Amino acid sequence: MDATVQVRKRGVITLPNALREKYKIEEGETFRILDIDGVFILTPMAPMVPALAREIERARIEAGLTTEELLASLRQQRERYYAEHYAPK
Repeated sequence: MDATVQVRKRGVITLPNALREKYKIEEGETFRILDIDGVFILTPMAPMVPALAREIERARIEAGLTTEELLASLRQQRERYYAEHYAPK
């Protein structure tokens, strides 16, 4: 698809309706713009935090852990990682 857009007041660019429909882009979605020597690439920002939180909760339940047990285990792993990688030798 070839389309023309215009930069308006305050730098606003409106994406053509055909593109918004094709890629199911809705109002409020966030994008990253990459500038590669004057060629702009617009990529959607995936909302990873909610999906990651759901995955962690699923794994916690599957493992039969309470939230407190999960947090305690994470603290232990962080301490072990720090000791292995950053502690004075």
